[in-house]
Amino acid sequence: MTPDKTTRLINTLKNKEKIRVLFVCLGNICRSPAAEGVMRRIVDEAGDADRWVIDSAGTGGWHVGQLPDKRMRVHGARRGLTLDHHCRQVRQADFDNFDLIVAMDDSNYADLRELAPTLDAADKIVKMIDFADMATRYDCIPDPYYEGAEGFELVLDLLDDACHHLYTALTPYAD
Repeated sequence: MTPDKTTRLINTLKNKEKIRVLFVCLGNICRSPAAEGVMRRIVDEAGDADRWVIDSAGTGGWHVGQLPDKRMRVHGARRGLTLDHHCRQVRQADFDNFDLIVAMDDSNYADLRELAPTLDAADKIVKMIDFADMATRYDCIPDPYYEGAEGFELVLDLLDDACHHLYTALTPYAD
């Protein structure tokens, strides 16, 4: 999706009474449940939780039913996040049930576009990194699965930044 299409999509959603967001990565054990947890914290702290439906899923089904990766839960807990989501795979119904589907990397983005049942559904898919504003050499939210502690901390930093900007973009009265 081009930045102009993303901007138009965000502008159509910002005045909705309820905003439904699905975060997606490969296995739904690191990045997407962390994004879900970060976004939940942001809307809770803003007193805006009633306006949001927030979930996460993976394009692959290897970890369905499991909790997020223990390392992500530990690093998230250090930041006050509770990552207790049970992993699930993206379903066709998600394209009807969510207003915005946020991909963590280009591979997730391409997989989601393949899964989208219609062009309108495909237009709901955006990239998480497009909302990040911090200086970074990354063009996606990198997968920390094979990284050490630094990888999980980097992902949480990127998600914190991007989720704050996403929240602000979707909230007409946000600071």
